[in-house]
Amino acid sequence: MEMVLSFVLLVIGLVLLVKGADFFVEGSSTIAKFLKIPSIIIGLTIVAFGTSAPEASVSIIASLNGSNDIAIGNVIGSNMFNLLCVVGISAIIMPVSIKNQIIFKEYPFMLMSTLVLALMSYDVFFGNGTENMLSRSDGLILLVILGIFLYSIITSALKSRKETVENTEEEKPKHSMPISILFTIGGLAAIILGGDFVVDSAEKIALAFGMSKTLVGLTIVAVGTSLPELVTSIVAAKKGESDIAIGNVVGSNIFNILFILATSAVITPMGINSLCLIDLIILIVISLFAYGFCISKKSVSRIEGIILTAAYIAYLAYAIIR
Repeated sequence: MEMVLSFVLLVIGLVLLVKGADFFVEGSSTIAKFLKIPSIIIGLTIVAFGTSAPEASVSIIASLNGSNDIAIGNVIGSNMFNLLCVVGISAIIMPVSIKNQIIFKEYPFMLMSTLVLALMSYDVFFGNGTENMLSRSDGLILLVILGIFLYSIITSALKSRKETVENTEEEKPKHSMPISILFTIGGLAAIILGGDFVVDSAEKIALAFGMSKTLVGLTIVAVGTSLPELVTSIVAAKKGESDIAIGNVVGSNIFNILFILATSAVITPMGINSLCLIDLIILIVISLFAYGFCISKKSVSRIEGIILTAAYIAYLAYAIIR
C-alpha cells in the first residue's frame, strides 16, 4: 500500500512541476512586461531565486543538523546539474540563444563566485590552515558579494526600464498585474511542492528496490532539488523565453553559492572533505567548458546540448563508481 501511495505521489509531483512551471514562466514574463524590464533580469532574480528554494531548504536544514557534507554536496551537485543537464536538455528541445549581458557579465560573475568558493575551501593549501573549512567569515564575505551582484542587477534593471520606456512601443501584457503575480506565486508553490513530492516518493521507491541511502542522496536528492530549474527552463525554452531559461541557470548557480552556502556557513562553520573539493574542481572545469559553448556562437545548439547532457551522465557514472 505504501509503495502504491509513493507512485501516486510521484505522478502528482510531476504534474505539479510541469503545470507549476508553465504558470510560473507565464507570470514572470508578464511581470517583466509590466515593469518594462528585460526577461533576463526576471530570470536572474525572481525565477532563479524561486527555483533554488528546494536547495536552500535542504542545505540550510542540513547545516542546522550538522550535516555539512549534504549542504555542500547538494549545492555543488545542483550547480553541475544546472549547467550540464538543465542547459543541455533545454537546448536539445529548443536551441538556446544567449545575450551579451550573460556572456560578458553574469556568467563571468558565476565563474568568479565558484573560484572564490574554491579559494575559501582549500584552507590547507592556500590559507595554511589545519583543515579545509568554510568559516563564518567566509560566509559573510560571500553574502557581501551577493549584495554587490544584486545591486548590479537592480541598477541594470532600472537602466533597461528607462531605455525601454523611451525607445520602444508599449507591448500589452497578456494578463493583469494581480493575475500575473498570482500565476508566479501559485506556479512557484506548485513547483516546490511538486519537487518535494517527487524527491520523497522517489527516495522511498529506490530504497524499497535496494538502493543505498548514499546512492539515493547522490542521485535522487541532488537531481530532485534541481527539478524546478530543469522544468522551468524547459518550459521557458519551449515558450521562446530563452532569456528566462538561461538566466534561471546562471542566477540559480550564483544564488546557490552566494546565499545558500554562505547562509549555511554563517549558521555552522562547514568542514569540507576531499571528495567535495574534487567535485568543486570538476565544477570549475565544467563551468569553463560550458562557457566555451556560450561564447562560440552566442547560443547553445542541439548538438552542444547533447554533449552537455552526456557529460553529466559521465560525471554521474564516475560519482557512483567512486
